[in-house]
Amino acid sequence: MKKLMLLLTVILTVFVVNGCSTYHDDDYYSDYDSDRVTTLFLEDEQGFSYGGIPYKCDSMTRWSTTKRNGEFTFIEPDTCTFNLNGLEGVFGDSLDEVVRIVDYTHEGKGNIPYECSSFGASSTYSDGSFNYDENDQCTFHL
Repeated sequence: MKKLMLLLTVILTVFVVNGCSTYHDDDYYSDYDSDRVTTLFLEDEQGFSYGGIPYKCDSMTRWSTTKRNGEFTFIEPDTCTFNLNGLEGVFGDSLDEVVRIVDYTHEGKGNIPYECSSFGASSTYSDGSFNYDENDQCTFHL
């Protein structure tokens, strides 16, 4: 009985460890090159993270979501589309839901060209923020 339990424990451990892979899994990236992988973050103007935002980059084979800390990863140069459904947009008043693209030091990534489905084309401001409308979908050329 002990041998059977040990065998089952080993088999279960192998399955659990294999299930804990990193984001470099082939399910997400079609052309993985670790030298070109970049990680950025989505946050608001106060530095709080936007986790759970759906996005898909050209190098990915399926949609993913930003992590709890707003992290998203892509392979340079890449075009990434973010579905901002559920966010209010930027109107220049107190109802704004400002979204910023920043690096790990919270430094804004300015001058990134982008276009939103209902807003049009522009580039990010120096603090990494950008204009978008309510429930918009925006594509960034990273």
